[in-house]
Amino acid sequence: MRRTRKAKLSSVQIIALGFLIMIGLGTALLMLPISSRDPGGASFGDALFTATSASCVTGLVPQDTGTYWTTFGQTVIILLIQVGGLGFMSIATLFLLLLRRRLGLRQREVVVDSISYNQLGGFVPFLRLVFLGTLLAEGLGAALLSIRFVRQYGWGRGIYLGVWHSVSAFCNAGFDLMGPHTGPYSSFTAYAGDPLVSLTVCALILVGGLGFLVWDDLARNRLRWRRYRLQTKVVLVMTALLTAGGGALFFLLERNNLGAGRPLGEQVLSALFDAVTPRTAGFNSTDTGALSAGSLLLTIAFMFIGGSPGSTAGGIKTTTIFVILLHTFSGIRRDQSANAFGRSIGDGALKKATAVLFTNLLLALAGAVAICAIQPLELSAVLFETFSAIGTAGMTTGITRDLLPVSRYIIIFLMYCGRVGSISFAVALLEKRARPPVTQPEEAITIG
Repeated sequence: MRRTRKAKLSSVQIIALGFLIMIGLGTALLMLPISSRDPGGASFGDALFTATSASCVTGLVPQDTGTYWTTFGQTVIILLIQVGGLGFMSIATLFLLLLRRRLGLRQREVVVDSISYNQLGGFVPFLRLVFLGTLLAEGLGAALLSIRFVRQYGWGRGIYLGVWHSVSAFCNAGFDLMGPHTGPYSSFTAYAGDPLVSLTVCALILVGGLGFLVWDDLARNRLRWRRYRLQTKVVLVMTALLTAGGGALFFLLERNNLGAGRPLGEQVLSALFDAVTPRTAGFNSTDTGALSAGSLLLTIAFMFIGGSPGSTAGGIKTTTIFVILLHTFSGIRRDQSANAFGRSIGDGALKKATAVLFTNLLLALAGAVAICAIQPLELSAVLFETFSAIGTAGMTTGITRDLLPVSRYIIIFLMYCGRVGSISFAVALLEKRARPPVTQPEEAITIG
């Protein structure tokens, strides 16, 4: 008898399926009576939404995390955040390495894809750097945050809050436990003028959002700029521009709104926090719903851009927007190639960047149209919600808990696409093998 070849799942499909399994497991655990303070246990909708948001490190929540979920439920959430932030394949590989198990070529391919590493060789030392760097960053962040929280809430509660929020910030998740202390859904609004909390959270978000490849480059070459990879240079420059430029814009836009009557130092600190957290952490130190129209639009743009490739952050990534802008300006100047930092960026990168940009944009807009068709909500608030979901940012103007079940499922779908990668999601569904390439006849078309 002739044997039929088993269809192998691609790396992208394995990653997409792995996230689904993780979300399903998280949902089941959060529905247990021990997970919530609701006598009947959490509903399937609330558990699924929260598990998806945690696994996809988004931060949108239908129930306040600190007041609704028990310590057990909060532990499930923070574990989903940690695994979702680093990638479940990375965590699985760590356990295999600790057990001194050798990895096959297939396993290496999947892990490489899951952490956006660019080669099969040398990824074990790279993974070691990722885990040690994560431990160091989260440990230092937890220690700094605990200084403030221990003074306010005592040793046990203070350390718990410090560790929990350090992991949430580093993984760009945006979940918080401040509800019992400063009010439900308050995030870090009570610490808008606190440099220790605000700057520590900002630093954790930025470090987690740089990308592990950038970590590797910085560890190898220290401060020698000329030796950095092109990606490292692009990421560092874009991060600095978005942070400094965004902070200045938020300061100007909110100086006569939320900043009115507040000390200058607190205004600057809040503006910096507002520039950092949309990419894509989801915390807030000011009332997001009260932001000016200009600040809301800027926040949407920052949520859409997100962090950098191979990081804990979401969004279309800083490199994507850099490639599109670079090619745009090169086209305006009629340059023969798009050049940056002494290197040329080809049309292949532009095609990928354009695909990522428009796929995410269409998903966010389609989700907004669908939600508006389902229930009468303000368009700006719905757009803010869908862009927050696709960018896994987790910020909201306050409509998350007002969404109908169908609208919530749309947000769940967008969060999943945003984390797995909208392009990867499409490939996972539509991928076909053994198809011969066919080139169609080329014909000119008028552009512009």
